[in-house]
Amino acid sequence: MIPMRAGTLVLFSDRPGSGVSLLQALDGVAPCRMRPATRLMPAGDCIGFVADLDLLQPSLLRGLRALIAEAPHLPRLFLLRQGGERTASAARGLGATLCLPDGTSPEDVAEAMRGQLRRPSPPPVPVRGQGSVIAQAADRAGAVLAGLLDAARATGAVDPLLIDDGLDPILDAVGEAGLGAWLDTVRAYDDATYQHCLLVAGLAATFAIGLGLRTRDREHLVRAALVHDVGKARIPLEILNKAGPLDPAERAVMRTHTTLGHALLIEAGGFDQSLLAVVRHHHELLDGTGYPDRLAGAAIPDIVRLITVCDIYAALIERRPYRAPLSTAEAFRILRGMDGKLDLALVRSFEQAVAGMGA
Repeated sequence: MIPMRAGTLVLFSDRPGSGVSLLQALDGVAPCRMRPATRLMPAGDCIGFVADLDLLQPSLLRGLRALIAEAPHLPRLFLLRQGGERTASAARGLGATLCLPDGTSPEDVAEAMRGQLRRPSPPPVPVRGQGSVIAQAADRAGAVLAGLLDAARATGAVDPLLIDDGLDPILDAVGEAGLGAWLDTVRAYDDATYQHCLLVAGLAATFAIGLGLRTRDREHLVRAALVHDVGKARIPLEILNKAGPLDPAERAVMRTHTTLGHALLIEAGGFDQSLLAVVRHHHELLDGTGYPDRLAGAAIPDIVRLITVCDIYAALIERRPYRAPLSTAEAFRILRGMDGKLDLALVRSFEQAVAGMGA
C-alpha cells in the first residue's frame, strides 16, 4: 500500500460553525486547520485541502484559482453545496480531484480524503490535443460565466476583472484543439444561455485568430462575447428557459435583455464603451431593422458587427429542445442571404476562419 503523505490538511469553509465536526473528522486523518473563505492560502506543509464553500460566489473564484496555481498537485476535495451542473462545472474548472455532495457525513469526507492522500501525486495536465483539456477550458470559462450571470441576477455587482479569467482558456483551447472540439464540448451544456454564450465566445476566438488580431485584441473580442448576453440574467426564467419558441409577448420581453444588460454594466462600472456597445447593440442590423435603437450602417461599430455575426451563427448551430442544430453549410447559406443586414465582407472572413479551425 502506498503510504499516506505527511503534513497538514486545510479546511476552507464559509460556515465555520457547522464545519467543526468536519474539522474533527479530518483531524483524524492528518492535523487539520480551518481557514475562512477570506484566507484562501495553504499551510506551508499542506498536503491537501477540502473546500466547503459556495462555488457560485464570484468573489471566491480568483482566490481559489490562485491557491491551486500555488499548489497544483495537492489533492483538493470540493463539497458541492448547490449540487447543480453550474456548481459541478465550477469545481471541475478549479481542478477538483474529487467532488462530494453537500450533506456527505464528516466521516465519509475524511475517508475520501484519506484515499486521496494515498494516491501517487498526479502527473502534470497535458496541454495539447487532449479532449480533457477542452473540457477543463469549457468548465473554467463556464464557471466564469456562471459567476457573471449569478452576480448580475443577484446583486448587479459584476466584476470586470473576473471575466478575464475565462479568456485564455477559450483562446488556448480553440487555438490548439480547433473549433470543432470546442463546439462539441459546449453543446453538452443543458442550460441554453450558458451554451449560447460559450458558443459565441468560441466563435469570437476563432474569428479573432482567423483575422490575425494581436493578443490584446483577441482577448477583447472574447471578453465582449462572454458579456454580450449578460442582460439575460434579468429576464424571467420562465421565458429564458422556455422549451419551445417564444410567443410575441415573450419575444418582446426577451428583447429587453440588450438594454437591461447595458444598464447593468454601466451601473457596475469598469466596462469600456466598446463592450457597452456590444451588450446594447449586438442585435442591430445594417439596414436599421434591428433593436433596440434601430441603428444603421456606419453607426454600428466594427466590434458589434463582429459579435453579431458570431451571435447569429451560434443561434443557428446550437441545440435547442424544439429543433436540431443547422449544419455549417446551411448556417452560412443563411448568413450569406442576409445581405444588407450583415457586413458580408465580415461574413466571408468568418466563414474562412471557421473552415480553417476545423469546424
